[in-house]
Amino acid sequence: MLMSTHGSRLEALRKELQRQGLDGFVVPISDEHMSEYVGAYAQRLAWLTGFGGSAGTAVVLTDAMRDPAAAMFVDGRYTLQVRDQVDGALWSYESVPETSVAKWLGDHAPEGARIGYDPWLHGKNWVKAVSEALAKNGGELVAVTANPVDAVWADRPAPSPATALVHDESHAGRSSAEKRGDLAAWLEAEKLDAAVICALDSLAWLFNIRGSDIERTPVVLANAVVHAGGQAELFIAPGKVTSELRAHLGNVVTLRPAEDFADALATLAGKRVAADPDSCVAAVFGLLGDAGAEVIEKPDPCALPKAIKNAAEQAGHRAAQARDGAALSRFLHWLSVEAPGGSLTELAAADRLQAFREATGMLRDLSFDTISGSGPNGAIVHYRVSEETNRTLEPGSVFLLDSGGQYPDGTTDVTRTVWIAGPDEPPAEVRDRFTRVLKGHIALALAVFPRGTKGSQLDVLARQHLWQGGVDYAHGTGHGVGSFLSVHEGPQRIAKTGGAQPGGEQELLAGMILSNEPGYYRTGAYGIRIENLLLVEPREIAGAEGDWLGFETLTLAPIEARLVDWSIMTPGEIDWWNRYHARVLDVIGPQLGGEARAWLEAQCAAVALQMTPV
Repeated sequence: MLMSTHGSRLEALRKELQRQGLDGFVVPISDEHMSEYVGAYAQRLAWLTGFGGSAGTAVVLTDAMRDPAAAMFVDGRYTLQVRDQVDGALWSYESVPETSVAKWLGDHAPEGARIGYDPWLHGKNWVKAVSEALAKNGGELVAVTANPVDAVWADRPAPSPATALVHDESHAGRSSAEKRGDLAAWLEAEKLDAAVICALDSLAWLFNIRGSDIERTPVVLANAVVHAGGQAELFIAPGKVTSELRAHLGNVVTLRPAEDFADALATLAGKRVAADPDSCVAAVFGLLGDAGAEVIEKPDPCALPKAIKNAAEQAGHRAAQARDGAALSRFLHWLSVEAPGGSLTELAAADRLQAFREATGMLRDLSFDTISGSGPNGAIVHYRVSEETNRTLEPGSVFLLDSGGQYPDGTTDVTRTVWIAGPDEPPAEVRDRFTRVLKGHIALALAVFPRGTKGSQLDVLARQHLWQGGVDYAHGTGHGVGSFLSVHEGPQRIAKTGGAQPGGEQELLAGMILSNEPGYYRTGAYGIRIENLLLVEPREIAGAEGDWLGFETLTLAPIEARLVDWSIMTPGEIDWWNRYHARVLDVIGPQLGGEARAWLEAQCAAVALQMTPV
């Protein structure tokens, strides 16, 4: 029997590990900036295993006769996907957070093992945890100077050569000089000499630049060191630098070749240097430590001001949402006409939606690969349709569509779950689950909360009705969203737990944008998710004591009424439904015409309160 492509790659990697004197190696989805989404050149995990998700790690032991000899680690979002894409005969499936790479290596690595890792792809805290786990059995974690996957990946793509683009101040709302001035003032207040900035979205925000080096995220591959005096060094491939970029950055920003970054860190001896362990890789901390710098671990100083959108960014988001909502509404109308015929596929639907977005003339890219999941594929939370998985949208089935666009004035992310019309009405169970998801979505959208509230304190609002039905979902309820930047942005989030940000969980502040996306997934049958983006805004309350906040719903597109069980909706929830759809019609309606406009009017028709029990 012939060995599979991924089996051959695994065998080649093991031979390379033997050549380098290693007993194993760890392969993450990561790049030199610890990005969530990475460029094609850094897709080592996908090349090795076939896994197409955005979060995961593989461990390969050199001895193929061990049981297990290789393991694939994913969280609850990818439990189904990993089994579809990664060969279970080659890899054991490991679930995070029930286990971890550190625990697995502590249990399965041979005694005295030398396990390799690339210090430019992992964080220092990860290195510490794995090193301690291996040491208990006499093993050690070994930093490689050349990644062994790269040695056997013959046709590995080169990093993107695309030039950096200036992000117009009319969209940014503030100049790069102002932002750098604030950062310099922060360094002075913290008695720091410099800050190392490695997160690509932070660099894009700080310098008001954008690019196309990573698909779906408009960022530029670069690193930066910002000094207390206000000067900055931007380490970027010379081919990316244009005369427009030089003029935009001015003389206070020194442009240096990307390969100078490591040497520049070595010159910071005796300096107090801030670095974020969540976005600066272990190699950065190692170089600073070896140079004799005093490294101060601090959260990325760009993350919080980037998350708090200024007036121009908020206005840009509203414009982008209105434009994107019209494109999505045109698509949903088209879907209502085409899908009942029984020949429309997931791929065709995703392509058509992209075409509607491109027709706006403003789309720069999608904000992530469209999740176009029919029937059982919709139950795969981060499903990515391919030729191999492509299903027909069958009449009388549930279709989940999670999508978004990158526009110069904003980033969108919206999910709608629709019923593909057929001979039968939606089953009672589907309507019940959809309505429980809807009720949670409304509860979160209507939340009013005092300043100081964390996202984890609001998460139960979105889950409460599902919990009452004995069901739940295995992902967070809300993530931050950037302004023509990453569709997943921190430090804000809404989830059962607040995460592990240094200093504790981030409180929600006015100007932050988050998603509101509860869901339900029945394995092998269907998936449901309803997602809008929310803007945190000040909320005036008569007689209130202290500062209060609430949400403005930014996303505008009709929600599927045929899946609602109106008998369990309260008058207050119906009122939200009617007010939301009146706003959808008010903003989106003027952008549509003909049959699409008539369809939208029908979708947004008010629901009578008497439909609910007295």
